[in-house]
Amino acid sequence: MELFFSRDELVEAIKKIDEDPSQKKGRQSSTYDLIYEGKNYPPILVLSVANQLKGGKDLTLEDFGNNVSIPFKILRENDFEIIPKKSNQDLENHMSYYDELIKFLDQAKTTDLKTKGYLKSYANLKVKVSFGQGYPANIPWISFLADPYTTADGIYPVYLYYKDEDLLILAHGISETTPPKKDWNLEDAKRISKFFEEESLNPPYRYGDSFVFRVYDTTNLPSREAIDSDLNQIIERYLELTSKIQPFSNDKFEIENFIENSGEVNLIFNPLLIKRFATSLISKQFLILTGLSGSGKTKLAQSFVKWISSDSNQYRIIPVGADWTNREPLLGYPNALNPKEYVKPENGALDLLIEANENPYLPFFLILDEMNLSHVERYFADFLSAMESGEEIFLHSGTESISGIPSKIKIPKNLFIIGTVNIDETTHMFSPKVLDRANTVEFRITPDEMSSFLNQIREINMENLESKGAGMAKSFLEMALDKSIPNEEMEEVKAELGKFFAELKKVGAEFGYRSATEILKLIDRLGKIDSGLSQEEKLDITIIQKLLPKLHGSRRKLVPVLTSLANLCLKDSFKPENENASVENKVFEAQLDQIKYPISYEKLSRMHKAAIENGFASFAEA
Repeated sequence: MELFFSRDELVEAIKKIDEDPSQKKGRQSSTYDLIYEGKNYPPILVLSVANQLKGGKDLTLEDFGNNVSIPFKILRENDFEIIPKKSNQDLENHMSYYDELIKFLDQAKTTDLKTKGYLKSYANLKVKVSFGQGYPANIPWISFLADPYTTADGIYPVYLYYKDEDLLILAHGISETTPPKKDWNLEDAKRISKFFEEESLNPPYRYGDSFVFRVYDTTNLPSREAIDSDLNQIIERYLELTSKIQPFSNDKFEIENFIENSGEVNLIFNPLLIKRFATSLISKQFLILTGLSGSGKTKLAQSFVKWISSDSNQYRIIPVGADWTNREPLLGYPNALNPKEYVKPENGALDLLIEANENPYLPFFLILDEMNLSHVERYFADFLSAMESGEEIFLHSGTESISGIPSKIKIPKNLFIIGTVNIDETTHMFSPKVLDRANTVEFRITPDEMSSFLNQIREINMENLESKGAGMAKSFLEMALDKSIPNEEMEEVKAELGKFFAELKKVGAEFGYRSATEILKLIDRLGKIDSGLSQEEKLDITIIQKLLPKLHGSRRKLVPVLTSLANLCLKDSFKPENENASVENKVFEAQLDQIKYPISYEKLSRMHKAAIENGFASFAEA
């Protein structure tokens, strides 16, 4: 449910509640209060009254999918403070995590990495337990997170088990990858690294920057009451802080920021290429980068995802193997010898997919490097089908999770897949089925660009890009999830598409309804990314990315259609003098001032030359 309220409307609702306090009867929140001018109000009731004042219906938590983060987000965006209702004494009297902790410590001494059976929540917090990914971790941990926060938001209570030292530390956790959005504001706090130094221990393997709250000797743990009291105290502090944290900046996505930041770390890309890259992701969650080896395809993808992600868990860069003959390298498989075990791929692809499903408010990125080193359809068919249909991919036949892996999983809309492609004798061509489901961006290097690069070669500092654009992630994702199809001011576009469709149909490379829809979206989103682009410039980009990639074939098949398409890229198309005359030479000898769509024309010219010289041409090889 999408609801929009101004602060004035919400204040008016609060005044109505003050005029008739009986409205609070039966509507009191059991966990949180909205604070306004020193008074407490039930958060959902405030939204409900505001909605009724606008002529809407009475609202309950069910109207928000029973997810308190949604109404709380609305209120916090209007500068209202939401605070936890439970006191520390309430937590102590009603909750215990002691038995879970003992179970955790016992399992941490084994090689069992399964986390099934552990509580998923405690004190209204999400609980995550980890014994390692693929192999036992040096420091198993348990984290406690308020919805919708992740470890990317910087701070969280955490148990850290330093097995070699027989120490369990309850810590004010701090993200190792992302600067915290909020400080714990602790007085006389001691970092774990300092504690180890004072105890004459070797430096901690990880998490040294987190702050010590309590340290326990696991060979002599204190009582249940003491353990629970400590945990509840740190949770109370955490709840106070998270009620005031804005988990996401809402900066507008501006690709110019990335262009500027990438230049600062000595990454050199054509600005228009970067804009095409970003717009392609926004308009379609599957992007193929093709072109010359070493032209920066992987580097651009890597730098962008590092820039916009707040946590390294939001992306994976995975080299595709030549031996990938099925989906197992990406999705793993159930162990045929042990029905209670699911074997996950070590590259983390399945973990990324699970994380993306669990965190729909963050963008996630899967980069498949040299995607066509193996036949794409063999290992990627399930992804293609799921992206198209929205259906789930079945992972195993069980009804419950196995090794923490659900029986089926979706390819969520917040997961973006980027494939890089090199064409040589070791790779495989993409089928029209794959190309039709992607945006394709070709990387070329002009003489001027090479000259500029040679004159300013410097060391690239990728680490300085990390999370610089994370504040724009929300805006980026909102743009990508926008399903609107523009119709206004599209008459010229539709007329041009009709001409290209007729010529492509002659060689069986015409586009369908889905592609037509995606073309209109791409043109619209290009305008939103760069309002300075003309309609012709946007059409030019769309033609080369969505219409030309499927072209391939023999000289006899291609030359006529390449000529016709190139003729359509001119401001004034050449007309044959008679029925049997050819305009081929005139078309491919056109001067720059005659060309309407220069990027597409140049590509068609290269393909034409390849077809004449080699007797065959394809988009990827020309």
